[in-house]
Amino acid sequence: MDIKTPIKLNGARLARAPVAGALCALALFSTLTPPQAVAGTLQQEVLLYTRITGVPPTAAILTQIQAAAGNDATVATLALAQPQFYNVTLRNIFAAESNRDGSVFVPLNDYIATAIGMVRDDVPYNTALSADILYTVGGTNPAAAANSNAHYAAADAANVDLSAKLTKTTQTGTYAYPGVAVAGLITTRAGVIQHFDAGTNRRGYNINIINQTCHQMENITDISLPSDRIRPDVAASPGGDSRVRLQSCVGCHSHMDPMAGAFAYYDFDETGGAMVYTAGKVQAKYTINASNNPYGYITTDDSWESRMRLGGPDQKIFNFSASLPGKGNGAQSFGQEIAASGAFASCQATKAFKAVCLRAPASTADVAEINKLAGDFQSGGYKFKSVFAAAATYCTTGAGVTP
Repeated sequence: MDIKTPIKLNGARLARAPVAGALCALALFSTLTPPQAVAGTLQQEVLLYTRITGVPPTAAILTQIQAAAGNDATVATLALAQPQFYNVTLRNIFAAESNRDGSVFVPLNDYIATAIGMVRDDVPYNTALSADILYTVGGTNPAAAANSNAHYAAADAANVDLSAKLTKTTQTGTYAYPGVAVAGLITTRAGVIQHFDAGTNRRGYNINIINQTCHQMENITDISLPSDRIRPDVAASPGGDSRVRLQSCVGCHSHMDPMAGAFAYYDFDETGGAMVYTAGKVQAKYTINASNNPYGYITTDDSWESRMRLGGPDQKIFNFSASLPGKGNGAQSFGQEIAASGAFASCQATKAFKAVCLRAPASTADVAEINKLAGDFQSGGYKFKSVFAAAATYCTTGAGVTP
């Protein structure tokens, strides 16, 4: 299905209002202002506003934009205050992250709500994969629960304004999770379904690499890394040829399996509809198909290690922080490792760029802008809103303006 189709389907939001809408708004504005108004500058400011919110400004907003014409920061701040930035622009980004299919056509869930709330409140976004945080929707019944999405579905059905109604709370308080089990978006209910339902929990690593570092697993292969932590279900001689394992399988599993150890105590109970966390006890899924390679690594705890730090051609692909040890126990420290990386900051900058520029970065100037956005994001305390404002300014009034 074309996710740009302008309809509402299972909670999806219109991804982007036509730029022509902004021009129509300008036509309306021309009837309200004298001809000496600076049309070119004003048109750019309207476009800046529209790119951030996804909708053209109302007549009242146009008056404010005219007063601020030439001051990009003021117009961007005005746009970031609008409900549509949260209910349309951000929702579509985080909706796609919250499910395995990467679709925006999903009902509101706790992953989406929590991510939007963190952006709205300027919660440092490098804690998104580790903090004890959850956003619920004020005034909505039933209450949020660890085993049901009914709370968020009810808010969706009521078309609640997320920019006004999101309420910050904790997973330990609302879901009664033990503190050691909490890992931000990873352990929201939607996150748990996405990462830990069935399978072998390698998806917990794979999906975070895709969503939070903007890399694809098939492009990260390094057969030079140690293979001692590859689990028994990876065949020693696929198809009877051990060279396949050494020249192909090892390339991914050598860095994936050591990292996926962080999720050894997690599962999702499809019958009960909630996360399962068995402290000190490794889930049975870590030993399935053990006969494929009796000499494979047996997972005994939730320790993990970032083998990508050891060297090889892809050593710097994630640009992991030198201030962290590169190993630990559990999902929370895993999330800290990912979110402290340069790839995480660059990925968030790229998401914002695509959302407001309506294109992927392509030119040398675009790449330089992504690097600048990522650097400012890190040095500015990981406030995600500012990235959208800066990216939209670049694409509408700055060096990144395209015909």
